[in-house]
Amino acid sequence: MDSFATRENIKRYRRLAGEPMDSAVRAKITRLLAGKEAQFKLKASRRNGAPERRDPSTGQNRIGSNMTKRGSAVAASRKAADPPANRLLGLLPPRDYARLRPHLHRIPLGYRQSLYRARRAIGFVYFIETGVGSLVNTMANGQASEVGTIGNEGLVGLPIVFGDDRAPTSVYIQVPGAGLRMKATLFKKELARSASMRTVMLHYAHAFFNQVAQSAACNQFHSIEQRCCRWMLMTHDRMQSDDFLLTQEFLAMMLGVQRTGVTAAAGALQRAGLIHYKRGNVTIIDRPGLIRRSCECYGVSKKEFDRLLGGRPMRNVRSNS
Repeated sequence: MDSFATRENIKRYRRLAGEPMDSAVRAKITRLLAGKEAQFKLKASRRNGAPERRDPSTGQNRIGSNMTKRGSAVAASRKAADPPANRLLGLLPPRDYARLRPHLHRIPLGYRQSLYRARRAIGFVYFIETGVGSLVNTMANGQASEVGTIGNEGLVGLPIVFGDDRAPTSVYIQVPGAGLRMKATLFKKELARSASMRTVMLHYAHAFFNQVAQSAACNQFHSIEQRCCRWMLMTHDRMQSDDFLLTQEFLAMMLGVQRTGVTAAAGALQRAGLIHYKRGNVTIIDRPGLIRRSCECYGVSKKEFDRLLGGRPMRNVRSNS
């Protein structure tokens, strides 16, 4: 999580601590806030890569100005070497990524933005960096249901990987963020040139298929509350923040229930001190608690993505914290 996202989280926790709520929940938020503030201060002291030195006049640690300049150069070189924010791009061999890079253009992804529409030619593929896309199937009577989600672990535009240029489903942005866009025709040409790129994309397609299959079983056998925990955890995995937009409309579509069911499930999780949910904004307060309250499907899907894609696990450092 970058420093900006950490600062924003701290601000949100401070605002939450001032709102009326159960004393046990307030105590939990206060502990989280203290931990995040301490973590932020520690990271800030190390950000420039400069060693701490004692100031003889005060006896306290300080960072020397000459070391700060050197540390800034180290930090800049580390930033340049950082892997892509999208997991698939990070898994590509350097030569494949180098060929794609000139054609990738970063764009904001707004709430409800359409990335492609059902039965229409797909003009672009998208590598999401932050935010979540929703694969939606719409019935003849206009009713819609979400059948899958795509985040920074994947690609929007899988029909192109399979040699097609359209699908019976649509993709909309469910949680706003940002991503990289590339013309589908160019991506198709690069895909044809590289067996290693095709392997990475097909592994993702397999993982995505498994996610859809697991969701179908989950909707059949598990409670609304368990499924709500699962979707919130999956969304949290793909964000750089503990706070994100998740409207009742999309949550109801994700769970395949009426909005009253969403209200009841989110209310139960909030009373348990696991989340804070207000006006379509979710703040994750107790991630381990959400994992315990979720069904098995969250862990099954996560393990499959990590097995098939390798590399960086989905939010590995946060999965138990």
